[in-house]
Amino acid sequence: MDTLGTIRALPKAEQHIHLVGSTQPETLLWLAEEGGLDVPFETVEEVRDFFSYTDFDHFIRVYSTVVDCITEEGQFERIAYEMLEAGHRCNVRDFEASFSAPDHVRKGLDYGGMLDAINRGLRRGKRDFGVDCRLRIDLVRNYGPDYGMKVLDWIEEKGENIVAIDIGGSEKGYPPEPYGPVYKRARAMGLRLVAHAGEAAGLDSVWGAVEGLGVERIGHGTIAAKEPELMKVIAERNVTIEACPVSNVRTGAVASVAQHPIREFIDSGIRVTVNSDDPPMFGTDMNNEYIQLHRQLGFTVMELFQLSLNAVDSAFLPEEEKAALRERFVHEYAALME
Repeated sequence: MDTLGTIRALPKAEQHIHLVGSTQPETLLWLAEEGGLDVPFETVEEVRDFFSYTDFDHFIRVYSTVVDCITEEGQFERIAYEMLEAGHRCNVRDFEASFSAPDHVRKGLDYGGMLDAINRGLRRGKRDFGVDCRLRIDLVRNYGPDYGMKVLDWIEEKGENIVAIDIGGSEKGYPPEPYGPVYKRARAMGLRLVAHAGEAAGLDSVWGAVEGLGVERIGHGTIAAKEPELMKVIAERNVTIEACPVSNVRTGAVASVAQHPIREFIDSGIRVTVNSDDPPMFGTDMNNEYIQLHRQLGFTVMELFQLSLNAVDSAFLPEEEKAALRERFVHEYAALME
């Protein structure tokens, strides 16, 4: 097997993928047809053209169009199932997927109905592909911390398979610190803590997530590479950075994969994982993420496998399950190297 074949065969775990952002082009066309919607695309090729962005704000507008195409709770079952199916083709063994429930509740969909449909899709995916997936709820920072408290109420009432919270959405103008009480309550509820930070805003965004929210993982965090003291604090507190290299290029957060700060993070002692974020929307998948790191930043097969182990070690799993998953990865890697 050649090097690229070995990279594709590596066992992988993904912890930064958006459920809606994993909607396949064919499925997006189906959603539009089901809802009788007027959309700016009619073919798969036109969908792929639609998934081209001038900057992060433009990406958010395109993402919002995809959100608008979901008009029934049951449609989430297909989206969730296909996310695991696509990941399985890249040898992703374990997922943590982000679901921005507020986006859809505010458009009239029922939270409980959506959660049930998602978990049906995930159970079918587990049965067919042997892939596990847990959920984290994105509070969507644009709606404010009071709404975030309301989302925690939903989770308290119905929280099957939900292990964490996050704040995604528009970073600019929505700093993390006001969410401090929300995150404190979530921690008391037993939820794990993540925040998007440092992707489309400055260093203050990352400092706020680390100091103000006490997060365990940071989504993206690319700007943190500009301040050694911040990287030192992230490393000392064992905060994991969920890197999404191709996504960061597509939204303009970094100029190219070759200029991505992932190696700087690793060299600073930070635990980093690699993820696809919104794979169809960015024309990527986990195999491509690994291959781009190999081609453009010289990551070896062993270094790429370490990224897989990082995702296992920072997974929001009970310790026994985490140890078993790690053992499985090590066994698969050893067999692959032989």
